[in-house]
Amino acid sequence: MTEITTLLQIFIWGLTAGCIYVLMAVGLNMIFGVMKVVNFAHGEIMMLGAFSSFGLYYYTGLNPYFLMLFSMVIIGVFGVIIERFGFRKVLGTGKLNEIFLSLGLIYILQNAAVKLWTDDIRKINSPYSSMTLDLGVLNITYDRIIAIVFTALILISLYLFLTKTDVGRALRATSQNHEAAMLMGVNVNQMYMLSFGIGAALAAAAGTVHAILSPFNPYMGTIPGIMAFTVIIIGGLGSIPGAVIAGLMLGLVQNFTIFYFGGAWKEAVAFVLLIIVLVIRPTGIFGEEQ
Repeated sequence: MTEITTLLQIFIWGLTAGCIYVLMAVGLNMIFGVMKVVNFAHGEIMMLGAFSSFGLYYYTGLNPYFLMLFSMVIIGVFGVIIERFGFRKVLGTGKLNEIFLSLGLIYILQNAAVKLWTDDIRKINSPYSSMTLDLGVLNITYDRIIAIVFTALILISLYLFLTKTDVGRALRATSQNHEAAMLMGVNVNQMYMLSFGIGAALAAAAGTVHAILSPFNPYMGTIPGIMAFTVIIIGGLGSIPGAVIAGLMLGLVQNFTIFYFGGAWKEAVAFVLLIIVLVIRPTGIFGEEQ
C-alpha cells in the first residue's frame, strides 16, 4: 500500500509539473504557429508573470489564483509591446535577427528583474498551502488540485476561443496561410500581436503556478524555457494538442526519474525522451510531414 501511495503521489507531482510545461509550450506554439517566430525569452516572460503575481499579492493580499488573471492581462499586454516594437521590426529579415533579439531579451529581462526585485528567493504563500484532500491512500494539496483545474480551464477556454469565435478563426487562418488570410480581409499584423499576447499571458499563468508551488527568483525561467522548447519539439512544432500531451508526459517522466534515479537526471531525461521521439518520428508526435 505504501508503494502504491508513493507512486500516486509522484504521479500527482508529475501532473502538476506537466501543467506548467503545458502552459509554457502552448504559449510558445501559439506564437510560432501564427508568426513562425521562436522566442527564446519565453522563460523570462514566465518569470515576469511570477513577479507580477507576487507584487499584486504583496500589495493587495488577495487570493493569488484570482490575481493570476490580472497578471495574465498585464504580461499579455507586455507581450503585445514586445511583438510590436521588437519582433515586428525584424520579422522576415532572417532567423538570426529573430534569434539574437530573443537572446538579448533574456539578459535584458533578467537584469531588469534583478534591479527591480533583487535576486532573493521568493514564494507566493497560498491560503490553501496547508490544506490537503484526503483520498485514503493519497493526500493531495489543494494547491496542486487548483493548479491542475486552472490549467484545464485555461486550455478549454483557449480551445473555445480558437474554434468558436471569429477572431479565433482568423488566428487559425493566419497560422495556416498568411497570404490567403490577408486576401480574406484578416489583419495579419493584429493577429501577430494577439498571438504574442496570448502566448505571454499563458507564460504568466505558468509563472504564477510555479511561484505558488515553488520558490523563485529572476533566473527561474531558464530551465522551464528550455523544457518548453523540448515539449514543442516532442509534440510537434505548431501543434497545441501535441504540446499538451508532450508537456504532461515530460512532467510525469521527470518526476518518476527523480524518484528512481535522483534529481541529477531530471533535465537529462527530457533530452533522452526528445532523442527517442525524434528518431522514431522526426516531426514530433503530432507534427505534420513536410
